[in-house]
Amino acid sequence: MSDAGGRDDGGRDGQRLTRGRGAARTLGARLSEKLARIGYATPLHNRKLRGRPPLKLLAVTTDPIVGDVAAGREIAAGKLSFGGHTEAVRTLNFATARAPLAWREWVHGFEWLRDLAAASDRKKGAIVAELVVEAWLASYREYDELAWRADLAGRRLMFWPLYAPYILSRSEPIYRSLVLNHLARAARHVDRACEKMPEGMPRVEAAAGLLAAGLILPEGAARTVRAENALRKALEDVLLPGGGVASRRPSDALALLERLLTLRAFYEARKTELSEVVAEAIETVSSGVKGLLLGDGRLASIHGGNVCAPERIAKALALVGGNVRPTRNGAASGFQRMDAGKTVIVVDAGPPPAKDVGSGAHAGTLAFEMSDGDARMVINCGGADGAAAALPDALEGLLRTTAAHSTLIVNDTNSTRLLVGGGLGKGVGEVVVTRHESEEGCWLDATHDGYAKRFGVIHRRRIFLAADGRDIRGEDALEPARATRLLGRRKAIPFDVRFHLAPGVEATPTADGKGALVKLAAGRVWQMKVRGGRLTVDESIFVDESGKHRSVAQIVVSGETESGGATVNWSFKRASK
Repeated sequence: MSDAGGRDDGGRDGQRLTRGRGAARTLGARLSEKLARIGYATPLHNRKLRGRPPLKLLAVTTDPIVGDVAAGREIAAGKLSFGGHTEAVRTLNFATARAPLAWREWVHGFEWLRDLAAASDRKKGAIVAELVVEAWLASYREYDELAWRADLAGRRLMFWPLYAPYILSRSEPIYRSLVLNHLARAARHVDRACEKMPEGMPRVEAAAGLLAAGLILPEGAARTVRAENALRKALEDVLLPGGGVASRRPSDALALLERLLTLRAFYEARKTELSEVVAEAIETVSSGVKGLLLGDGRLASIHGGNVCAPERIAKALALVGGNVRPTRNGAASGFQRMDAGKTVIVVDAGPPPAKDVGSGAHAGTLAFEMSDGDARMVINCGGADGAAAALPDALEGLLRTTAAHSTLIVNDTNSTRLLVGGGLGKGVGEVVVTRHESEEGCWLDATHDGYAKRFGVIHRRRIFLAADGRDIRGEDALEPARATRLLGRRKAIPFDVRFHLAPGVEATPTADGKGALVKLAAGRVWQMKVRGGRLTVDESIFVDESGKHRSVAQIVVSGETESGGATVNWSFKRASK
């Protein structure tokens, strides 16, 4: 079905999306990876990294992505802070047991140079940058399992050349030789280790760094060809048709777009024709990112991804160039976008990611977010990934639950089981989606089987958005699963349909308990009506891009199944201009 006015990744009516993209790695693959890590620490591997050190970089590359000024100011002040942990630059211990793994990965990757440069000029920033680089080289000139991990080495291969004016400002020949020699050795290491990395973003980062090295270091023509092939293969496991990513986390799609745009800058610096694999990936993922934007310019908060600052998203899309068309019918990515008038709706209409890519994923299948103009109205409760501040473990776990999403929950039970450590267990295995568009508006009809085995019901959600964007009609139904119909199960099951509201949005229930007036911060009013359940207004929570959690409201429609099923009808109609 073609998608007028926006991209369509090839979906069709009755599209079935099954959980399985990014299948678990085999035991042989894990063993091969472990043996490779052991081999990297041997003298033989160290000898393979020897070679003529480069005398200089082939070009000066400018980073197209602007860093976080607030984070950069803290770094310029001599504090390396990330994920709730801080270390002083002058007493830096990279391997401190106090630091969480996320902090150590962040420091070893040196992507924080982007933030430093956003907050300080070259002269001041170089003081901090060179202190850290010098300390790092003193500790990690030889292989270390974490510091030399191929994805982190890949980041250094990209960010050290990008910020060469900050880390190579001194004229001291020994120091400069050490920096350039590490880049050459790291490139040789990643060249051998890239394909041993787990499928997903780690392999993409390794391949992208290797490609940057091929472009910016002398005698890199053959390496560039190998790296472009490695990147193509890595993206096949990450990038979905329509611009989604295997993790199904919108903020991961944005991060991938920024990495590809940064890689494009290396081609531009060398005045070399851009590789097709990079160009095509930029086009694809930018459409996916734009399709996941609400009217406020922020991403939908799904599967742990943070909403992100709108300026960051707008900058990345502007760098793409041309008219980026949003993916609307994301048959492969599992996201559906409905937009009309001033209203935008984004629906998570796909199964959760597979086990190996689902760390931190949420159990929010068929949840939706909705905005009116530049004001978000219906939301999910937020995510921890990408937030500026670390969240408490208890809160991070709460955000992953089905109850933290604007969808239906049966018997206060997650639609997909949440595992300790951030993984997902059994639950939703298949989502079936039908989309229909006409002059009247857009209909979306989707079902998931997350409650079929445990409660004998299928959740079916239908949403209609009128062509003028002022009328939204929805239906949430619990239909008996086939096995339940055969067995004749009749036990009543409680359920709740939740509509979490954005900060500043107020909800006032009507006297008959069958509706509510929803008032946006800007004063616009929507009238909500329900049938088939009891409406209440309760408290909820929202985590913004800074990591701060704020009290918000939620509308809850509660009921019980009868004769094995139940139906709740609800609608939002804009009551003001």
